[in-house]
Amino acid sequence: MSKSVAAIICAAGPGTRFGGKRKKQFTDVGGRAVFVRSIELFANRDRVKQILLGISPEDEEIVTVKWGANLKFFGVRIFFGGSERFDTVIEGLKLLADDVDLVAVHDACRCCATDKLIDDIIAAAAQTGAAIPASPVVATLKEAKDGVITRTVDRANLFEAQTPQVFETSLLKKAYANLGNLDRAQVTDDAFLVEALGHEVSVVESDASNLKITKPGDIPIAEAVIKGRPKLKPEGPIGPYIEAQW
Repeated sequence: MSKSVAAIICAAGPGTRFGGKRKKQFTDVGGRAVFVRSIELFANRDRVKQILLGISPEDEEIVTVKWGANLKFFGVRIFFGGSERFDTVIEGLKLLADDVDLVAVHDACRCCATDKLIDDIIAAAAQTGAAIPASPVVATLKEAKDGVITRTVDRANLFEAQTPQVFETSLLKKAYANLGNLDRAQVTDDAFLVEALGHEVSVVESDASNLKITKPGDIPIAEAVIKGRPKLKPEGPIGPYIEAQW
C-alpha cells in the first residue's frame, strides 16, 4: 500500500538577498511565479493528499488576489509562516491531516526539481523514514580567515543538501518537538533536526540543476533548465482552463 504525502511549501521568507520590489518567491520564471512552479511539482500526484503553502501575513493580499482562485482549484491551503524556515514548518505541521504518512518540506524557490527526483525521494522516505536530495560537491573548497586561505577542504563524501526533504510524519513532528533543545542558529534544514534525534537520513543523489533561486542571476539559469527538459504531453484533451490555469 502506497503511503500518503503532504507537501509543505515554504514561501514565507523575506527574500532579503534577492533585492528588487518583488520577493523572489513571487518572481516569474518562464511566465509563472517561482512558488507556483514549486506547487505544480506536487499538485498532480495521486499520493499527495495535502499541499500547504506557508506565506508571510504581509503577502496575503497579493497571493489571494493574483493566484487565489487557482490555488483553491488545486486544493492548496494557505497558512501564515514565520521569518525563519523552521517557524513556517512548525505552523504547517499543525495543519496536517491525521492520515498523512509522509511530509515533504520544500523551498518555494526551488522550482526545478524533476518528477523522477521527487518520486525517488518519496520512495526512499517510505522505506527508511527520512530522505533528502543532495548534490555531490564538485568545486574545490577553501577555508579562509581574514582573507587568507587556511586550508583546502577535502570534498570527498561532501554533498549539498536540497529539497524536497521527505520524512515520516511522526518522525518529523518528534524532531520539531526537540527543537527547543538545540541551538537554533545551527538549524539549517529539516534533516538536521532528524539527525539530532539519531535517526539516519537517506541521500538521493541529485545535481546542480535542482537549484534554489536566491539572486536575480539565478532566474535565467532556472528558465534554461526548465526549457531544456522534454515536455510530456498530457493524456486526453486539454481544456481551456488548463491552458490558462496560471
